[in-house]
Amino acid sequence: MTQYTPTEPAEFAAFLVGHIGGRTHEEIGAEFHQLLEAVRAHGKKGTLTITVVVEPPSNGVDGGPLPIGIEYASKAPRPAAPKAIYFLDNAGNPTRQDPRQLSFDALHTVPSATDNLRSI
Repeated sequence: MTQYTPTEPAEFAAFLVGHIGGRTHEEIGAEFHQLLEAVRAHGKKGTLTITVVVEPPSNGVDGGPLPIGIEYASKAPRPAAPKAIYFLDNAGNPTRQDPRQLSFDALHTVPSATDNLRSI
């Protein structure tokens, strides 16, 4: 096993900016921008999670290269789905009609007061 001398750790921001030629940094920046816009638009909180995955050398050789990946996921707020009002009928099924309300089977025309007047 290789002996390492403790030193000051490298800056994580520099590692993130340089990972895969800066592509990961740009993708996370775009995701962050979309998250900020969604939070502003909906007035609710959101999250952006960045995970650094470090694997041991695939060949098991001490001092071999370490595969390092960066995964990210955001949970942006979404608009609330519109709601509609329903009632439950006698069978317990949703209906738009209030079952307590009487229904009109047919509308009748009411005669006007002037229909029966005679002309002179």
